[in-house]
Amino acid sequence: MKNRKVFTLLLTGMLTLSMGSTVYASGTDAAIAEAQAEKQAAEEGLAQVQSSIGTLESKKQELESYLADLNAQYEDLTNSISELSIQAAEKEDELNKVKKELKKAKKASADQYESMKLRIAYMYENAGTSALETLLSSESLAEFLNRAENAIQISTYDRDMLDKYVSLQKNIQENEKKVETESAEIDNLMTERAAKQQEVQSMASSTSEDINSYVNQISASQEEAQQLMADISNADSSITALVQQAEAEKAAEEKAKAEAAAEAERQAAEAAAQEEADQDNEDSEEADSDDDYGYDPEEDTTESSSSSTSTDTVVEEEEEADDVQSGSSEDVSEDSSQEEVSEEVSNDETASEETEDASADTSDSGSSSQGTYLGNFTLTAYCNCAQCCGTAGNLTASGTVPTAGRTVAMAGVPFGTKLLINGTVYTVEDLGTPYGHVDIYCGSHSEALSFGLQSADVYQVG
Repeated sequence: MKNRKVFTLLLTGMLTLSMGSTVYASGTDAAIAEAQAEKQAAEEGLAQVQSSIGTLESKKQELESYLADLNAQYEDLTNSISELSIQAAEKEDELNKVKKELKKAKKASADQYESMKLRIAYMYENAGTSALETLLSSESLAEFLNRAENAIQISTYDRDMLDKYVSLQKNIQENEKKVETESAEIDNLMTERAAKQQEVQSMASSTSEDINSYVNQISASQEEAQQLMADISNADSSITALVQQAEAEKAAEEKAKAEAAAEAERQAAEAAAQEEADQDNEDSEEADSDDDYGYDPEEDTTESSSSSTSTDTVVEEEEEADDVQSGSSEDVSEDSSQEEVSEEVSNDETASEETEDASADTSDSGSSSQGTYLGNFTLTAYCNCAQCCGTAGNLTASGTVPTAGRTVAMAGVPFGTKLLINGTVYTVEDLGTPYGHVDIYCGSHSEALSFGLQSADVYQVG
């Protein structure tokens, strides 16, 4: 009966302890779930922001290409306007020269025309007498013919010169008109090019403003991405701390259960020993009462032995029944009761030693000459190209320049944590992978691809 009471009390206490631990563990699990949900939300927001940054970068590059074309057009128009200005100046000089030549031709023509009028007037005023007298006064026919030929030549010369000057004036006038037309065309072309240049300049200015707007948006998105990465890092740190806390609570709970079980066994053994002692005392009292009634010693010895045997059998049967009801399979007898007590005490001591040894082994496995053992982690590699990081040439999440042989990425530990992996000490300077997955920085994309997927024991040093 005492065993049953003790077992019931111990069972109630263990259930109470386990319920409290379960409630406490469920609270830790809820905190871990909440931290994981926050991390997932931050990762989704980061993915959206990075997608937005990619879109903005693409649009900015398109505008930059368009601006380069506009600048090239503006430069071509500027050069064309300069050439047209030179041509316009040359045409202006040519027009001035043509006007001067036309003026000279007109003056020469006027002079020739005046000379012809004087000769004609002289001939008409003398009514041809002088000419006839000149011819008749010739001493010979040859002189007469010569004088007649000279008169004809003078008349022909005057007419040819007049025709020549008239033709020259016509050519000069046509050339003047042509130069004026070309000059007007050049002026019109210069006006058109100047208007186009102004339009291109306005478009270039507007495009520059759009590019600056995209640059500002990209900068704001990058700041938001940095904040989200910091939130993800904080969430990883919180999850790691909560997981470690849950493991510590679980270890403490298991230790408490083991101690409670050992205590229950010890108390059960003590209760069994006490019950055996009480039963022995009762048997002794019955034997003494038999002696008082005057029984024969031999018969008493026989009867006492028989009674003791039957009593022991009844006690053993009752105790076996109690043990079956309480879940125990121990065989209790008068001769072995003390041995069982010492054996159970020895078992308790052995269990305690095993618990201490397990604790010592766990402590030894957690730390060594290489540092604190974190576990067998997954290893991958990445580089600083656009294919690995979205954009090329970025700094790490901690603000440092990534360096091969030093930089690794893993969440759940503070920046600057030193990790020993395959004989090399790396520094956690970047994010992107959860705790237990180390991403090692390489100097080129080919090295990152050839690294592949690996696993290794990881130690925290320093």
